Amino acid sequence: MATIPATPSPAPSNYGADQITVLEGLEAVRKRPGMYIGPTDINGLHHMIRELVDNSVDEALAGHADTITVAIHKDNSVSVHDNGRGIPVGINKKHKKSAMELAATVLHAGGKFGDGGYKVSAGLHGVGLSVVNALSEWMFIEVSQAGEVHRQDYKHGTPQNKVKAVRPTEETGTFVRFLPDVTIFREIDYMYKPLAQKFREMAYLTKGLRIRFMDEREDLEMSFYFEGGIKSFVRHLNKEKDILHKVPFYVERTVENVNVEIALQYTDSYDRDSVYAFANNINNTDGGAHLTGFRTALTRVINNYARSKGILKEKEENLSGDDVREGLTAVISVKLIDPQFSSQTKEKLVNPEAKSAVEATLGDAFAAYLEENPGDAKRIVEKTIFAARARKAAQHARETVRKSALEGFSLPGKLADCSDNNPARCELYLVEGDSAGGSAKQGRDRRFQAILPLRGKILNVERARMDKMLANNEVRALITAMGIGVGDVMDMSKLRYHRIIIMTDADTDGAHIRTLLLTFFFRHMRELIMNGHLYIAQPPLYRIAHGKTEKYVFSDRGRDEFLATLSADDRKKATVQRYKGLGEMNPEQLWTTTMNPVDRIILQVTLEDAQQADETFTMLMGDHVPPRKRFIQTHAIEVRNLDV
Repeated sequence: MATIPATPSPAPSNYGADQITVLEGLEAVRKRPGMYIGPTDINGLHHMIRELVDNSVDEALAGHADTITVAIHKDNSVSVHDNGRGIPVGINKKHKKSAMELAATVLHAGGKFGDGGYKVSAGLHGVGLSVVNALSEWMFIEVSQAGEVHRQDYKHGTPQNKVKAVRPTEETGTFVRFLPDVTIFREIDYMYKPLAQKFREMAYLTKGLRIRFMDEREDLEMSFYFEGGIKSFVRHLNKEKDILHKVPFYVERTVENVNVEIALQYTDSYDRDSVYAFANNINNTDGGAHLTGFRTALTRVINNYARSKGILKEKEENLSGDDVREGLTAVISVKLIDPQFSSQTKEKLVNPEAKSAVEATLGDAFAAYLEENPGDAKRIVEKTIFAARARKAAQHARETVRKSALEGFSLPGKLADCSDNNPARCELYLVEGDSAGGSAKQGRDRRFQAILPLRGKILNVERARMDKMLANNEVRALITAMGIGVGDVMDMSKLRYHRIIIMTDADTDGAHIRTLLLTFFFRHMRELIMNGHLYIAQPPLYRIAHGKTEKYVFSDRGRDEFLATLSADDRKKATVQRYKGLGEMNPEQLWTTTMNPVDRIILQVTLEDAQQADETFTMLMGDHVPPRKRFIQTHAIEVRNLDV
């Protein structure tokens, strides 16, 4: 019989009215920055830059700016300059302060509320400029307006002077420069390529907008300007693919105050669609109403056309949404007066008027396009019918895999499973070859670590339909070991291991196998990556023996730094062994360096930039040789220790 403890007497407490704290002004932002910009790492730094650029893009969307210049300076400060109207500098009658000071120092102050400001805006809450100010060591704003440049300086969000005219000018616009506060951010650093990709995307979505991006630290500069807008965006996304129709379909229309732009183009690839949905230039990664309207209209139009032309026979079932979207690349961009999202992070648009506007726009225009371009229409419809046939074959293959798993005999015989039945504590190592697999099986902790050796190089799924993929023994072994199925029968709740760890050799073959596995997960189990279950093991590259001690290092730099700590005589005596394969380690070494959770290094695979990842996989694993050749030639100089 369980003993029920006595209810403890309440401890003395000083909790009272005086313990209620009110964070004034921008103090709340400095105290809880994660609520406004997310993590205070490189992602937070990039978020600060995007907040300011979004403000400038809003000016462009309103038709008042056509050029934005972004610069990372040598002192790690960042500036954003546009040629728009400029933040109003006059005195706000209600608050008795300059409107520019209010925008920079008060949360939810801006031109995005009520009438007379912005009809369409990417930033909805009026917190961008003030948040950047609060999280900066210093910031200043210069507004060119009415023949004068007006300036105000800030430290940690606090104005250092009044807004005042400092010099004459004939220009208009806003210039903001800030230095992030080192007491808030772990490290002040920026990555040029992801920022450049984001600015490229913004330029595509705003026809006629030029974005100039400079990095003075590395003397880099790029400019983005696309007169074709999202039509050019689709061309860019398909630049390494074989297309079914040369000119992308494009339509722009305004329906009930919703401006709709759609561009799409079919390719001959077997992948599921690459569709990017935007609302007021915000990338809605979870789609929403506009994506639903797009899919509904596309499926209906293609089925109607196929039946009206006799391509789809009367007794045949309709093409599914997956069928009509295979190999499709599309960009949907809607601009609304009052966009509503399912969360603060704006991943999903929920405005019902967006669905009806997109559905009506695409339904009418794409039906007319198919009638007016019979050659393109035939290739598109035939592609969808082939996709339907492959889908049925894949369904049969998937059902076979599923039945086998349920009947319990399809778990691969070479799988060395773990004893723990709690998936949250379990991990599966995907190991290259039987030799490394043997060491891993002997060196692992059998309670929670499972080992699946993979023989040779798995199928390149970038070039294979689902039915061919499921006929491959190594792919089938991988799918059944994880337990979740694949495709439309995938069930993440049945995942048998919450950490899937790719562990391959440190040579070119190992890199190739790792890329093949990443391609498989990216194309067919993307949810696994999105939910944070996929990792890459980092085995050491060198073992350095010195006397009775040994040191494992993971890079050439680590080797050189360790050897530099030894005396001249001790460099001479040290033995350096480079590991070409995991099989060169005995079980104890493999456990100590790569598998022991206490000391190991594993990299989590993320989908921070799905578009860029999609382009990279297509280039490296697709059918086109020239782009792959260019990549190899460009990066050949970086190769070290090539094993041939």
